[in-house]
Amino acid sequence: MKKATSIRTPWAAATALLAVLLLAACGQKSEEQKMAEPESNGKSNSELLLPGDSTIYGLACEGCNDSVVVLLPGDGGDPVTYDIVNAHRQHHVMGKLMVGDWIGLVRNPNDSTVADFVVNLDQLKGTWCYVVMPKWRDADNPFQGARANMSQKDLDSLKNEYFIPREYGFSLKRQWTAQSVGYVRQNALQSESPVVYPQLLYFTEWHILNGRLVMTSGEFRKTGKNEAMEVVNNRQDTCDIVLLTEDSLVLSSEGESRGYYRRSNTADINKEARQKAAEQQKRALESR
Repeated sequence: MKKATSIRTPWAAATALLAVLLLAACGQKSEEQKMAEPESNGKSNSELLLPGDSTIYGLACEGCNDSVVVLLPGDGGDPVTYDIVNAHRQHHVMGKLMVGDWIGLVRNPNDSTVADFVVNLDQLKGTWCYVVMPKWRDADNPFQGARANMSQKDLDSLKNEYFIPREYGFSLKRQWTAQSVGYVRQNALQSESPVVYPQLLYFTEWHILNGRLVMTSGEFRKTGKNEAMEVVNNRQDTCDIVLLTEDSLVLSSEGESRGYYRRSNTADINKEARQKAAEQQKRALESR
């Protein structure tokens, strides 16, 4: 097996001054190097990796292009150059490789100078959303029979009132933490609504496992004697990253794909849906 090409520098062993060395090696931005993520529960970024993950993490250095990626490993070693010609042809380079960005790559099992998959993790981080619509409640709901006797005009009016699109999604943050976005507070009259929205997953973590995205989510419930809200019944879903650009993300799992768009202002997410829910609750209470 051939060894990956290394770019030797006289300061390679000075790992204690990693942030300064990154500036010299990769033309880093003046801010503290991005690999030095804040500690989470006393653990470093590398200690939080999933077992069995062979992804190599580091910073993109000067010299990255459509043919090669130059990566400065997170362990303080020398910058290493990997061939990514075939990865580009296979559309396995996710995101634009910018100098100083935190990236991950998966080496070819037969040639350590070749990367089969590359992803810009700094570009992957952020808030990603998609639109969901409600559906009519099941046949056991009293609205089911009432709708059968409605005129088309009344039915259209009901749809305009209740079929309000919502944005669901997640925020991928530093130190492999994640958070759901799109929550609309439930009220006491929610069960009386003629429509129901898809369940919103509560994401808590994200990871990369050999080039695939792993999302950890659970159910938000009251637990214990003090009925504190906690996320329970955690599960992990593994997705293929099909596309990653500045504003678009496509994930695929079990033969199904979903597209996401980036959101920069999370305060505006579901603003209209929250207002409409408040109006519906007010009218319902006034009619009682």
